[in-house]
Amino acid sequence: MNQDPKRFTITAALPYTNGPVHIGHLAGVYVPADIYARFQRLQGKEVAFVCGSDEHGVPITIKAKKEGITPQEVVDKYHAIIKQSFEDFGITFDNYSRTSAKVHHDTASEFFKKLYDDGKFVEEVTEQLYDEEASQFLADRFVVGTCPKCGNEESYGDQCENCGTSHNATDLINPKSAITGATPTLKETRHWFLPLDQYEPFLKQWILKDHKKDWKTNVYGQCKSWIDDGLRPRAVTRDLDWGIPVPVDGAEGKVLYVWFDAPIGYISATKEWAAREGKDWEPYWKSDDTKMLHFIGKDNIVFHCIIFPSMLKADGNYILPENVPANEFLNLEGNKISTSKNWAVWLHEYLEDFPNQQDVLRYVLTANAPETKDNDFTWADFQQRNNSELVAIFGNFINRVTVLTHKYYDGVVPEPSAFSEIDIQTLKELKAYPAVIESSIERYRFREAQAELMNVARLGNKYLADEEPWKTIKTDEARTKTVMYVALQIATALAVLSEPFLPFTSTKLKNILNVRSSTVETSLKWNDVSTKETLLPTGHTINQSELLFSKIEGEQIQKQLDKLETSKKKNEAMNTKAEPQKETIQFDDFTKLDMRVGTILEAEKMPKTKKLLVLKVDTGIDVRTIVSGIAESFRAEEIIGKQVTVLVNLAPRALRGVESQGMILMTENAEGKLVFVNPGEAGVTNGATIN
Repeated sequence: MNQDPKRFTITAALPYTNGPVHIGHLAGVYVPADIYARFQRLQGKEVAFVCGSDEHGVPITIKAKKEGITPQEVVDKYHAIIKQSFEDFGITFDNYSRTSAKVHHDTASEFFKKLYDDGKFVEEVTEQLYDEEASQFLADRFVVGTCPKCGNEESYGDQCENCGTSHNATDLINPKSAITGATPTLKETRHWFLPLDQYEPFLKQWILKDHKKDWKTNVYGQCKSWIDDGLRPRAVTRDLDWGIPVPVDGAEGKVLYVWFDAPIGYISATKEWAAREGKDWEPYWKSDDTKMLHFIGKDNIVFHCIIFPSMLKADGNYILPENVPANEFLNLEGNKISTSKNWAVWLHEYLEDFPNQQDVLRYVLTANAPETKDNDFTWADFQQRNNSELVAIFGNFINRVTVLTHKYYDGVVPEPSAFSEIDIQTLKELKAYPAVIESSIERYRFREAQAELMNVARLGNKYLADEEPWKTIKTDEARTKTVMYVALQIATALAVLSEPFLPFTSTKLKNILNVRSSTVETSLKWNDVSTKETLLPTGHTINQSELLFSKIEGEQIQKQLDKLETSKKKNEAMNTKAEPQKETIQFDDFTKLDMRVGTILEAEKMPKTKKLLVLKVDTGIDVRTIVSGIAESFRAEEIIGKQVTVLVNLAPRALRGVESQGMILMTENAEGKLVFVNPGEAGVTNGATIN
């Protein structure tokens, strides 16, 4: 174990550029990685925090086919959206690259070529699934079928999203082409394989012995299961026309497997960054005094802990990751996040509804981080944590301190008098927090670390509540100065310690405290909180107070719930099968139905009911009363003057004492909302029959 690394190489899983990023991505990978990177920088460490868009693979080509555009147009579109989302949420990548970049194509090709030249691959002709209708091999997500492990009938050819098992397309039971729906045949093709079975002894030593205690149980357990089952050679090439061409003779029409090419993207992103900054990239990947970490979701464990380390070992020149802190999945309102069903909170849409409130989402996602098990994001919890914790605890303390400092001392930090026992104890507790938070961060327990940060704010609130400077200002000015001095030290500590978790809030608080003025060091470091006697010196002037957080109202939350409900109804409508045909009728039966065009003249809610409206309808042959159960979908005043289709010869029926003399024809749209059956072209007269 590298206990005192000189530098850190921190990677975050490369997002697929076939759609935007959502809160599940942020909670599972990018916020934890950013917290860790920011913390190490505050410690004065050298950090290379890299990521990039994963722009190859079958999902890209499938998206391109659906949208009727080229794969390049797909990746260009979503690369820009994803990159902007990361910037908007303060994810401080030193470099965010893309696998379509030349530096990546060159790096991945060179990596493959070295292993090829060193005889590390096994070349085999095997039978692969082939779609005769589409005239192409079915790699990975071009094929779906039943998972051989859990029985999920919608498993992809490379991985089952239900149980997380990785497999080959030929392992699927009852495979179907995702392109045409046809049952594929088997056809011979030549590929290059990485013989993972040859790396079993290395992996057993490295994972099962060396990392038994310091890796997460979910990561260790999944790796052990794979190794215990016995590893098999894994193809590192595919029959596709989108990706990095296999750089050897006789490999026309073949590209590097996306899970061979993608992790090399970490190396190429580091190269790109180093070239831009005038640095040497190699120590970040080849020096023993570097600590390398991969932040990923649980569905990527096998690739980062089995396949990529075996690739690095095969090359022989690279260090191995010291830890792979993978998180579980985040659910949304009790259901699995689904991009295809639009059951997600998209980052770019969140900022439209909650502008400048990135830290609220970062805070809630960290508080609910799926570190050891799948967890659930709910909008009610989001509101509660903002209002009861960020506003009522953190924001309240800072606001009281800064407002009172301006009220009593015109914003100038007062000179303290003698410290009481409570002052000494409070400052002692404050100095202990950096080590406590650091311990949690270094063990990848970010929920725990953030909870300790909030305890610093609680310490400040309790101190003010106990010492009551708003009372002592009238009786003991010297004591009040000391209390306010201590409170300002706590506020400054919060400005420093909150930076990894709440970076926008930290910047805002530093501006309020004016810590970049000439009387304060320009850059307070993490350890200054525990080592410096004074963080904010006497005589220093702070800026005017402003609220760090604002209360989130119920209407804002309801808007988000309504948006999800709309998605839910759309999905239900899309998945709802048409009801079976009713019993066959004769033409004479149909002619008995008398349907006319009518116009609603009056409408009012029936008293003491939720669903019923009482309508007066001009049917062209008379004006009649019709009771319709549409009050939950339409307000009475909005349907007056509406032309509708009316079944006029339905036998009258009494509803709540009102005789209904017909029926308005309705149906549901794709969103599950009631809509009128349109009687026809505009200008059709009342009474016109519908044949």
